[in-house]
Amino acid sequence: MADAAGGSAKTLGVAACTAIVVGNMVGSGFYLSPAAVAPYGNLALIAWVIMGGGAICLGLVFARLAKLSPATGGPYAYTRMAYGDFMGFLIAWGYWISIWASLPVIAVAFAGAILNLFPEYRTRGLGMVLTLGAMWFVVLVNLRGVKEAGIFAQVTTYTKLVPFAAIALIGLFYINADHFAEFNPSGQPLFTSFAALAPLTMFAFLGLESATVPAGDVRDPERTIPRSTILGISIAALLYIFGTTAVMGIVPREQLVGSIAPFTDAARIMWGSVGAGAVAIAVIISSLGALNGWTLLMGQVPMAAAQDRLFPSIFGKLSARGVPAAGIVISAGLATALIMVQAAGSPSFSAFYNLIVGLATMTAVVPYAFCALAGGFVSAKLKGGAAPRVTAVEVIAFTFAMFTLYGCGPEAVLYGTTLLFLGIPVYTWQRRRSGLAAGG
Repeated sequence: MADAAGGSAKTLGVAACTAIVVGNMVGSGFYLSPAAVAPYGNLALIAWVIMGGGAICLGLVFARLAKLSPATGGPYAYTRMAYGDFMGFLIAWGYWISIWASLPVIAVAFAGAILNLFPEYRTRGLGMVLTLGAMWFVVLVNLRGVKEAGIFAQVTTYTKLVPFAAIALIGLFYINADHFAEFNPSGQPLFTSFAALAPLTMFAFLGLESATVPAGDVRDPERTIPRSTILGISIAALLYIFGTTAVMGIVPREQLVGSIAPFTDAARIMWGSVGAGAVAIAVIISSLGALNGWTLLMGQVPMAAAQDRLFPSIFGKLSARGVPAAGIVISAGLATALIMVQAAGSPSFSAFYNLIVGLATMTAVVPYAFCALAGGFVSAKLKGGAAPRVTAVEVIAFTFAMFTLYGCGPEAVLYGTTLLFLGIPVYTWQRRRSGLAAGG
C-alpha cells in the first residue's frame, strides 16, 4: 500500500489518532440523539449500554487487524486482504458513500447551533449558507495536508469535550427521577423498539475505526492505532451513556422529543442563557471537528482503493501537499448535491435526519460485518497456515453489525443496497481499464 502522504514523514500520534476517533464519533449523532431516542424512554439508556458493548467489540476487532497489518484504507484494506478485490471494492464504495452522505447532517447541525445563538437572524437562506460554508471550510483545511487536519482534530475535539462532559457529570445532580417513570413509552413491542434504537445509537458510534484509515500517516501504527481506537471508543461510550442520561433526566420528554438542540436545552435549564450559549458554542466546535475528521477519511478510503486500481485513478492522485485533493473535492461535491436536494424537497429536518442516519448507518455497518470475521483470513494470508478459529469477540461484533443492519429498516436498506450495486459498473470499468484478471 502506498504511503498516504506520498512518502512524507508520519505525523499522527496517539493524541491525534484518539482525537480523530473521538472527534468523528462525538458529532451530530451524539448531541442530537437524546431527542431521537426520547420516545423510547428508559429502554434507550439500556440500548446505549448494549450498543456501547458491541462497539467496543468492533473496536477490538479493528485493533487486532491493525496489529496484524496497519494499512491505509481501514475497513476497505482489511476486507480486500480477507475476501479479494471485488468485496474490497464494494466495501470501499459503501464506506465512501456513508461518509459523504453523513456530512450534510453534521453541517446542518453546525448551522442550527449558530442560528440557535442568534434566533433573530434565523432564515432558510442563511442556514443554507452556513451549512455549505462549514463543509467547504473544512475541505480547505484538509487540502492543506494531513498534519494540519490532525492538529485541527486535536484542538476541536479536546475543546468540545469540556462542556459536554460537564453536562454528562454535573447534570446527574439535576436529574428529575419522574422523567424515568416509563420504560418504553413508544407503544411498540420491545424487540421492535430496540431494533429501531439500533441505528439511532449506532450512528453515534460510526467512526470507531477512524484511526485505522490514515495508517500510512501514523507513527508506530501497530501500537498507536489499537491504543487510539480503544481509548477513543471508551471515551465516547462513557460520554454517550452519562450525557444521554443527564439530558433525559433534565429536559421533560414532551419537550425533548421536539428539540433540535437537546444539550443546549439541558444547559439552559441548569445554568440559564450563559450555559446554553456555552453548549451551543461547543456544538459548533464539535461539528467542525467531526466534519474535519470525516473529510480526512473521505479522501483516504477512495485514495487507497485507487492506488490498488479499484477506484478511478483521479481519487489516488496526490497534491503537492500529499493529500488526495481531487477525491476530497469530488466527494464534497456529492455531499453538496445531497444538501441541495434536501433544500429543494423541503422535508422536515427530522425526516431528513432519520433517512440519512439510516442510509449512512446501513452503508457503514456492512463494512463492519465483513471486518468482524476478517481477522482469521488476514492472519492466514500474512503468516501462512490455516485461519485461526473465530473468537467470541468477533462473533459478538458480527451479530452486533447484523442486528444494526436489521434495525435500519427497509427504506434505508433498499436505498443503501441500490447505491452499493451502482458501484458494480464502476468496478467492471476499472477492471477493464487496468487489464486485471476477472478473479478476486
